[in-house]
Amino acid sequence: MNILVHYCLPSFTNCYILGGDRGLSAANGSLNDSIPADTPAAKNNRDAILIDPGDMDAEILEYIESNDYWLRAVLVTHDHHSHVQGLRTLMRIYDVDIYAVNHVIMDRRANVVKGGDIITIGPFRIEVISVPGHSADSVVYKIDRFLFTGDALTAGLVGSTASSYGAALQISAIRGKLLSLPGDFVILPGHGPPSSLEAERRFNTGVQLFDQNKNRRPKFTSDYLL
Repeated sequence: MNILVHYCLPSFTNCYILGGDRGLSAANGSLNDSIPADTPAAKNNRDAILIDPGDMDAEILEYIESNDYWLRAVLVTHDHHSHVQGLRTLMRIYDVDIYAVNHVIMDRRANVVKGGDIITIGPFRIEVISVPGHSADSVVYKIDRFLFTGDALTAGLVGSTASSYGAALQISAIRGKLLSLPGDFVILPGHGPPSSLEAERRFNTGVQLFDQNKNRRPKFTSDYLL
């Protein structure tokens, strides 16, 4: 599996394109002939998916076309404009399925997903993990040893929330569904650099600050009641 990490300058977000190993090499333009072209395996290796189209520019288009990829689907981690604003342009070029928690994204109908769903698109087995808090529709996509976390979990931080309830909901989901996963994973977030799950278990400042603030909250007893 090949992964292109594309920084979307207009929205300051990360977009990811996952493709099979077969195709034209971006480095030398040579075709990988290790798999016969007319086999199902070769067709699967041409499949590609895109995660969080914060932009659609020439670099993304060049990567897809030069590698002879068939873009099959767009996965949306959450419906914030900065992560989906490239979708309208993308859909004018490619006929792809959209997967998201919300049933409409940028006026386009989406295939609705929820936590616990497992989707198979070509060679990709995609597990959907619900992590609400930053937004009600926030999900993480687990693909192989990669976690595409959107804004829920980034390098050293967690997603911003609008209330203490949302913060508690998000931390509970991060701990119960992400940090508790066995082994290590590569974290590819919606903003900032990649990280590892083990690093976030040990050093995530957002989780640590939540615990500190929680412990500092006053404990009300009957002495405070009228």
